[in-house]
Amino acid sequence: MTGVIRIAIIDDHPLFREGVTRSLSEIGGFEVVGEGATAQDAERIAATVQPDILLLDISMPGGGLAAVAGILAGHPAQKIVMLTVSEANADVTMALNAGVCGYVLKGIGSRALADILRNVAAGESYLSPTLSARLLSDLQSQQPTNGIADRLRQLTERQTEILRLVAEGLSNKEVALRLELQEKTVKHHMTGVLSKLNVRNRTEAALMMREARDHDRNRT
Repeated sequence: MTGVIRIAIIDDHPLFREGVTRSLSEIGGFEVVGEGATAQDAERIAATVQPDILLLDISMPGGGLAAVAGILAGHPAQKIVMLTVSEANADVTMALNAGVCGYVLKGIGSRALADILRNVAAGESYLSPTLSARLLSDLQSQQPTNGIADRLRQLTERQTEILRLVAEGLSNKEVALRLELQEKTVKHHMTGVLSKLNVRNRTEAALMMREARDHDRNRT
């Protein structure tokens, strides 16, 4: 993506919003086109301003996670990045399952945040490495009797192909476009993937694929 990236910041702490706005302005390449403090503000800004990326906190009046579903239902192309202090696995999993493009902890530096936002604007997804490692560790501890590689071998060639794209951060719709399939066909294959891998959601399935990919790279 080229040009200025239009950002909206939804957080109920005005000083934090001001700090993020100032930092991104100093770095350059960003324009803050909207600010708010509630879930209702987030939904309104997504509908009227249509920023490239909506930066959204979890803890705010109305709830950040509650806002995500409503926003993406009406505006499925809207890119949302959670910027929060919550490291709870449940919050991370719910956010990723809801369709956010990134989950960032507030302790991050301004330049690192800018890099993440540029990547998200370009179509990538982001999950803090520490949170990703924790989710994967929990997943491995829940399935001690069967390794990740063994589970992935149960997938068909098409299921593997789809899961690789999901692990790269693509939505079902984006996977369907990439593989020239119907979106409902991708959803059907993902249902089979979850069943074979014995996982609860696409986030856990994607983590398994990423772990296997990283393991293979380290062996070569």
